[in-house]
Amino acid sequence: MRLGVLDVGSNTVHLLVVDAQRGGHPTPTHSTKTALRLAEHVRDGRLEDEGADALVTSVADARRQAIELGCEDLLAFATSAVRDASNSNAVLERVRTEAGVDLHVLSGPDEASLTFLAVRRWLGWSAGHLLVLDIGGGSLEMAVGRDEAPVHAISVPLGAGRLTRDWFTTDPPQRRELKSITEYAHEVLAPAATTLLGEGTPDRAVVTSKTFRSLARLTGAAPRSAGPRVRRRLSAAGLRQVVAFISRMSSADLAELEGVSASRSHQLVAGAIVAHEAMTALGLEEVEVCPWALREGIILGRLDQVQPGGGVLSVGGPLATGRPTLHEAR
Repeated sequence: MRLGVLDVGSNTVHLLVVDAQRGGHPTPTHSTKTALRLAEHVRDGRLEDEGADALVTSVADARRQAIELGCEDLLAFATSAVRDASNSNAVLERVRTEAGVDLHVLSGPDEASLTFLAVRRWLGWSAGHLLVLDIGGGSLEMAVGRDEAPVHAISVPLGAGRLTRDWFTTDPPQRRELKSITEYAHEVLAPAATTLLGEGTPDRAVVTSKTFRSLARLTGAAPRSAGPRVRRRLSAAGLRQVVAFISRMSSADLAELEGVSASRSHQLVAGAIVAHEAMTALGLEEVEVCPWALREGIILGRLDQVQPGGGVLSVGGPLATGRPTLHEAR
């Protein structure tokens, strides 16, 4: 089947179209990103009308593209920017009525669990006791376990975009701001690390997300053009050097570095500090970078509901398909 996955994040609205079948490898056929920076349209906890208008337009465009590309279903979900808005219910109703899409809001632990599923499927059972980290715009997700479902799935408010907005007042940030954000990250991560390490030392520590990929590239990992199956790693020593280097650079200068996108360069320093503090709290000297993350976890969860004969298992949960397909809803 051809599936569309619509990811409404803190920074972008991303439509990914894949051809997939139960037990098969999802093959991407189309990808479109729109940089909305929704989190920057939140004032006093409320998503402003300007941001909501842009979201409705982007989701409607994504639905139209998904239909034109022959998608049988559109799995649409939102993360922290919409989740944390005090008027999220009103915004979701607007998206439903004006754009024709039922946007599901994932909890932080749901994000962590679905990302963990994607990494487990990518690496396989040989990965053993697995620890997964994912830095988003609004939150940091962490999960650990030996099966496809993690034993612990934790989300903390250490997203790169959130910290940049809340803690930095200049570009590049001031030294005292760097110190403050480092201390804050250390404080937030301590109890989470205790919980995660309570399951024992992981066999493999794996990271996902644009932030980790950019940091790995800055430490010498292979570029994206080398393909997803090239093994990429990020060491704690290399990360420390990167943090010291980029913390003195403006976002405009950071955008000129290979592997750093202009739309996210302003939050790379905060993301790098979180990455370093997380690796330190968890005692990780090196992590692997996985190309699969939340979107792939959403796809895999949907495919797991499909019976061999083509029907859909009635299992409930955020990916249950009691609603009509795209084509039935035209």
